[in-house]
Amino acid sequence: MIQVRQILLGLIILIFAVNAQAGINIHDILKRADESRGNLQGVSWEVLVEAIEQQRTNSMVYDIKARGFDISGMSLEPPKYKGNKLLMLKTNMWFYKPGLSKPIPISQRQKLMGNAAYGDIASTNYAEDYEAEPLADETVEGEECYVFNLKSKNDKTTYDQVKYWISKKRLVGVKAEYFTVSGKKFKLAAMDYANTVNIAGEERPFISKITMREALLSEDVTYLSLTKPRFDALPDYVFNLNLFMK
Repeated sequence: MIQVRQILLGLIILIFAVNAQAGINIHDILKRADESRGNLQGVSWEVLVEAIEQQRTNSMVYDIKARGFDISGMSLEPPKYKGNKLLMLKTNMWFYKPGLSKPIPISQRQKLMGNAAYGDIASTNYAEDYEAEPLADETVEGEECYVFNLKSKNDKTTYDQVKYWISKKRLVGVKAEYFTVSGKKFKLAAMDYANTVNIAGEERPFISKITMREALLSEDVTYLSLTKPRFDALPDYVFNLNLFMK
């Protein structure tokens, strides 16, 4: 009798868990998390990319301006990369450096430095670009999290598939694992939110650091440190491809 009661209790708990997951608005949760990763109307920041590979460190600094999911970026350091530019409109991205006759189309998936792809320094649009499947909740460093399996709706996103942990309390992404289209895990990331921004009168956490590592055992690590977040009224010409080289 006791065993039957335990089975029934387990079934009841499982039913409540499934119903709770079904009742959450996944799109709203992902959209809220996206807003702490740059999905805002008129926000700028600087990102320092540091790649430590085989005990050697390389770095570069970009000034990023974002409006929604469009971004415009210019390299500030090191001197040999200064003036290099990035422009992303919707899911299309271009690269330009002084001396080129025209911008070059690139993929968000192309390697920027270390474990970081070009798309990693842009805003995330997980709410719109991915189909989300809720998984069982988990705890990450003492923080209860929603967990989602995200599958890209197109081949222009930075990643084909992402397992994404979102803090229930803060509604920010705190951890991610990235997979190939065949389902092979090849990279993982942890996110920090030491920055704060004011959104519609509400103080909200904003991304400050992303730590990226290979899925295989390796000491190589890439840090993306995001500083000086600020709200600006960004004019249209900032995101105009025809003015990109000027």
